[in-house]
Amino acid sequence: MTLKTLRLKSRADRRLKAGHLWIYSNEVDTQTSPLKNFELGELINIESAEGKPLGTGYINPNSLICARLVSRDNKYVLDRSLLVHRIQVALSLRERVFDKPYYRLVFGDSDGLPGLVVDRFGGIVVAQMSTAGMETVKDEIVEALVKVLKPSGILLKNDGTGRQLEKLPEYVEVAYGEVPEKVDLEENGVKFKAPVMKGQKTGWFYDHRLNRERLRHYVSGKRVLDVFSYVGGWGVQCAAFGANQVVCVDASEQAVDLVHENAELNGLADRVESIQGDAFTALKALRDEGEKFDVVIVDPPAFIKKRKDTKAGEQAYRRINELAMRLLEKDGILVSCSCSMHLQKDSLFDALRAGSRHIDRNLQIIEQGHQGPDHPILPAIPETEYIKAIIARVTRV
Repeated sequence: MTLKTLRLKSRADRRLKAGHLWIYSNEVDTQTSPLKNFELGELINIESAEGKPLGTGYINPNSLICARLVSRDNKYVLDRSLLVHRIQVALSLRERVFDKPYYRLVFGDSDGLPGLVVDRFGGIVVAQMSTAGMETVKDEIVEALVKVLKPSGILLKNDGTGRQLEKLPEYVEVAYGEVPEKVDLEENGVKFKAPVMKGQKTGWFYDHRLNRERLRHYVSGKRVLDVFSYVGGWGVQCAAFGANQVVCVDASEQAVDLVHENAELNGLADRVESIQGDAFTALKALRDEGEKFDVVIVDPPAFIKKRKDTKAGEQAYRRINELAMRLLEKDGILVSCSCSMHLQKDSLFDALRAGSRHIDRNLQIIEQGHQGPDHPILPAIPETEYIKAIIARVTRV
C-alpha cells in the first residue's frame, strides 16, 4: 500500500517523540504537504521536517487535531492485522485483571487505537469510533473483534459528540450477530442491565468500578443518596453492600426505570427508591424537606466539556457538592466525582474546600480514586487521565 506523506514543521515532532499521538493542523508543513491534498480519514505516512519517518497514522484535514499516529514503524498501517494485534494486547491486560468478561476492552489512545472505544458485556460488544480514520476502517474493526472475541453480537454506538467535531454522521447499528436493547453485566458481584441501544455512551460506565467497590466500607446500615444515578451503578451497589435505604436521583425516566429493574434483579427492590428530575432542584427540595443522609454520592456528567467552560463548570461543581454536604448527617460521607478531563484535581479539592467552609463544616479527604485498569493512562497524554473520585468525611465544626 502506497501512502501519502504528511510532513511536520521544524521541531513539531517533539511531542510525538515524547509519546503523544496527536498532530495539530498548525504543526503541519503545509507547503510540502498541503492538507487539501488529503481525504477524510485517509491512512498516511508521517515524517519530521528533516524527512525522517515517524510512523503511520490517519488524517482529517478539516479538524484541529488533523492527524493521529497509529504505528511508529512504517511497515504497519491501520488494517485488520494491526487491529487484531492491538485488540489481543488490550485483551491480555483485561483478562489479567478481571475474572469475568465485563470491562472496557479498548480505551483509545491508551491501547494504541486512537479514536476507538470498545466495551465488552460478555458476548455482546459495543464499539464507538469518534474519528474519521477509525470510521474508514469500520469493517476491519468488526472483523478483528469477531476474530479475537467470537462475540454473539457487535453494536456500533456511533452517536457521540466527538463525531460532530470530525463532521461524521451519527448512527447506531448492529454490525454483527444480534444485540438486545439491554445487555447483562456484573460489577463487584452485583448484576445489572445496561441500555446499550438507547443509553448514555456505550450504555454503562466501567471507569468507576473500583471507586464503587470502595463504598463497601462506608454504606452498611446507612441511608444513601445517589445523585446523577443513571441506571444505579453506585446506588444499587450500595444497597447490595448493605445500605438500609438508597435514594437515586436522575433526570432520565428511562434511567430511573432501570434503577428499579436493577434493584429488583438483585433482590433489593425494597431498599431502593428514586426521584426523577433535575439534580440541583431535587437536592434543594430534599434540603427544604429536612432530609438527611449518611452518605451522598455526586457523580455528574462532565460540567466542563471544553476549556472555555472551565469557570462555569468549576462553579457548578462547587454548587452541587455544597448542596450535597447540606444533606449529610453530622458525621457523613461525601463521594465527589468528576469525569471532566479539563477539571484538575486541585480544582475539585478547592470546590470541596470552599463549599464546606461556606456552610461551616469540616471536611477530611479520606480516600482518592481514579479510573480502573481497563482505562489505562499514558503519561505522555494527560487527556487519558480524566476520572477523579474523592471520598470525604464531613463533620460539624
